Amino acid sequence: MKMWIVLLLLSVCSETVICYSDGKVEVACGDMTPQHGHEPITKNPPFNITADKSQFSPGDKIKVTLSMASSSEGKHYFKGFLIEARNAGNLNEIVGSFKLIDPEISQLLTCDSKEGSAVSHTGKSHKTEVQVIWVAPSDSPSSVQFLVTVAQGYKEYWVKSPGPVVSQNGVAPPPQTTFGGSIGAQTTTSSILSRSFTSEGCGSMKSCLRDPEGCDPQNDTACHFLSFRALGSSVMFELSGPAEGYVSFALSQDKWMGKDDVYLCIRDTDRVEIKAAYVSGRTHPVYSSQNILKDTAWRLSDGVIQCSFRRDIILPPENLNRFSLDQMYYLFMAHGRAEDGRTHRHDRQPLISTYQTKITGPPEDLTGSRSPLLMKYHGENSMGLKIFGLELLFLTKTIKSRLFGSLYESIRILHRMLMALTVLLTLVGFVLPFMYRGGWSKRAGIHPYLGCVVMALAVIQPVMALFRPAPDASRRYIFNWMHFGTGTAAQVVAVVTIFLGIHQQALSLPAPWSTGVLAAIVVWFVLADLVLEVHQRGFLPIVLAIYLCGNLGFLTVLLWTISAV
Repeated sequence: MKMWIVLLLLSVCSETVICYSDGKVEVACGDMTPQHGHEPITKNPPFNITADKSQFSPGDKIKVTLSMASSSEGKHYFKGFLIEARNAGNLNEIVGSFKLIDPEISQLLTCDSKEGSAVSHTGKSHKTEVQVIWVAPSDSPSSVQFLVTVAQGYKEYWVKSPGPVVSQNGVAPPPQTTFGGSIGAQTTTSSILSRSFTSEGCGSMKSCLRDPEGCDPQNDTACHFLSFRALGSSVMFELSGPAEGYVSFALSQDKWMGKDDVYLCIRDTDRVEIKAAYVSGRTHPVYSSQNILKDTAWRLSDGVIQCSFRRDIILPPENLNRFSLDQMYYLFMAHGRAEDGRTHRHDRQPLISTYQTKITGPPEDLTGSRSPLLMKYHGENSMGLKIFGLELLFLTKTIKSRLFGSLYESIRILHRMLMALTVLLTLVGFVLPFMYRGGWSKRAGIHPYLGCVVMALAVIQPVMALFRPAPDASRRYIFNWMHFGTGTAAQVVAVVTIFLGIHQQALSLPAPWSTGVLAAIVVWFVLADLVLEVHQRGFLPIVLAIYLCGNLGFLTVLLWTISAV
């Protein structure tokens, strides 16, 4: 089962970190730049792009070949590619359409609302040659130039490399638009920080968000730290935290991941790259192609990544998805692994500020939590009230089988009330994570599946009781065993579900003693039930009192633990 969970998480992670390995790169149709967040290579490319004709007429077909150069050094293959045909007099205009020769390694794309106007890869397999057919349109310009983007790896790619120019028969070509090599993201040279950041001035000179609360990055290598302060028409940010690959923060208009302005400090061997990005949902960040960060600096020491930069409060309109810093936002802080400059999903639940703050406002010492409020309620309900309700339900059934006379009717009513309460609490705990996630969670392993089983068993119990036969019926024993079996199964599955749930990232409970507290509750329940089975009727009130006091003590500790996270 653990292997199944690992495979599921790996498949989800691979979808988020391998950018467009399936070749669906319509997002790059315009500038033909991969969303890798690295600067493209500008030296002579190790590949050739050729056409089998130099002239054409409308409707003609031209074979275009992309292949590795015979004299190329290093890697003798490529993984990804994007081929387009543009008007040689206006390289912003896509011309004509393509047909495939080998659909296993190439596919058609719709760029500029023109179906089949570009060709890309279908996977990340190694390729040495790709051939496609370009079909000249009836309204073709006098000359057409083929352009290609080729990727050998995540950080090794050439953008918009110029290919051959073909001209229409009998039409004089206009002057070609000059094209000066690859077009990529602008970068600046970062300096190295001479010393660590400090929490001195937090709340008085600068705003700070820290985890653990009140920590100082200068003295505590486990401190996750974000500070910012206004400097004229810009804001200076400082970000620090222990991480294998990257630390990041985001500006968000709500407490949900998506449509956020993100800034990352990514470790790349012995240096740090500082990038601005945007996330549209629970997806991999899309890096900005504009250079909006100034005075960037970084530091690596004792497993801690630190970086600082300055950003203008108001940016020009062309900087899409960048937030103005004179508004109120929630702050997210996250960290995780990175490989060859590619970021993986964060290792822990992000730290989210308790309330919105104005980035250019007065300095504040901010607080935050890694456990969302809805998930705290889910944990408190599921770990505490649900299992307590199930225990009381089982205890009531045990007492009812031993006490008769005047107490029988009262205990039967109590039994029904506790059953209804258990179903209600289970339903509340079942709904809360769906409200938080907005749907089914793909990263929670088998926990949500077992939760559905518990919910179904909890509903089956009272429904079964409605159709139970009379106490003296000949088949009453069948109902008794089914009722007992369903209740016991619900308790067992609920305990397993809760043990899996306390390790979920969204709950962020302290380990390992939270597991110990829950284990102690289960052991206490089992022992108390055995005592109830062994002791005679006269001891039941004493045993019951000890049992309930023990449960209340354990549950108080557990609920306090969840609330304190």
